[in-house]
Amino acid sequence: MTEARAGEPIEGKGVDVFGFVARFAPTLFLIALMALFAVIEPRFLSSINLFNVMRQVSITGLLAVGMTFVILTAGIDLSVGSLVAFAGLVAAAVAKGGMENRFTVGEGGVGYGWGLAALAAIAVGVGCGYLQGLAITRLKVPPFVVTLGGMSAFRGAALLFAAGGPISGFQPSFTWWGQGKIGPVPIPVIIFLAAAALAHITLRYTRYGRQVYAVGGNPEAARLSGLNVNRIIASVYIIMGFFAGLGSFVLAARLNSAEAVAGTGYELTVIASVVIGGTSLFGGSGTIFGTVVGTILIGVLLNGLVLLNVSSYIQQIIIGVIIVLAVAFDTFAKSRRRKI
Repeated sequence: MTEARAGEPIEGKGVDVFGFVARFAPTLFLIALMALFAVIEPRFLSSINLFNVMRQVSITGLLAVGMTFVILTAGIDLSVGSLVAFAGLVAAAVAKGGMENRFTVGEGGVGYGWGLAALAAIAVGVGCGYLQGLAITRLKVPPFVVTLGGMSAFRGAALLFAAGGPISGFQPSFTWWGQGKIGPVPIPVIIFLAAAALAHITLRYTRYGRQVYAVGGNPEAARLSGLNVNRIIASVYIIMGFFAGLGSFVLAARLNSAEAVAGTGYELTVIASVVIGGTSLFGGSGTIFGTVVGTILIGVLLNGLVLLNVSSYIQQIIIGVIIVLAVAFDTFAKSRRRKI
C-alpha cells in the first residue's frame, strides 16, 4: 500500500463530516431555525416580518462588522454600546444646531443637516477608537481592561453631554436614514449590507486584510516578518470606532431620538453575532460573511421567540448559552484540527 502524496486524499478516508459541519455550522443552524419557526408560526416567513428582522439587526450588524476586525486580532471591545450613545448624542446635537434646540420639532429647527451630523458621529467614534487603540498598543494595557474602562467613560461622557436627557425631533432628511426605504428594502439594511460587502473585500482581497489575519494568528511571527503589529492593532479599534459612529447615526435616525442610555447591552449582542458567525476569540480565523450570518441568526432567533411569546428574560438566557456553546465548539474544532 503506497503512501498518499501531499495534498491528495488518503485512501480509506471518507468525507470529513465534522469539518464540513464546523465550516458551515452557522449557516446550517440559521436554515434549520428558519424552517422550525416557519412550521411553528406561519407569520414568520411573511415579507413584512423578514424585512422587520433585517431592520432590527442592521444596527448591531454594523457594529458586528467592526467587531470582526477587532476579534480577528484576538482583541475585544466592550465599549461599543456606550460609544454608540455618546456619538449618537453628538450627531443629534449637530443635527439640531445646538443643545438649545434639543426639543424643537418639525421644519422650524435650525440644525446643520444630516451630513455634518453623520460626520460628527463618525469623528467621535474614530477618535474614541484611536484613543483606545493607543492605550492598548502604547501603554500595553489588555484590550479587555481598556475597553471596559471605555464602556464606563463613554457612557459617563454621554450623560454629561446631554445632562442625562434625550435629544429628539429631527428633520425628515435625517430620519430618512433610519426610517426610509428604497422599494421594500429599509435604508438601514442597505447600509448594513453595503458595509459588510466593503469589509469583506477589505479582509479577503487586500494586503491590509491579510495583515489583520496574520497578527491575529501569530503576532510574534507577524512582527518578525516585518509587520507593524501595534499599528495594525490600533487600526482595528479605529475601524470599530468608525462603525460605532455610523451605527449611532443610523440608530438616532431610526428612533428620531438620541439618548444617553442608547446601546445598553449592545456589546453582548455584537460579540455574540461575531462569535456565533465563526470568528475565533483566539484571533486569526473568521469571515465577514460568517458575521452577517451570525447577526441574522440572532435576529431570527429573537424574532421567533417573540412571535412565540417567550419571555425576554428567557431570551437572554438562550443567547448566553449559545455564546458559550459557540466558543466551546470553536475550541474543540481547533483542538481536533491540531491533532489531525
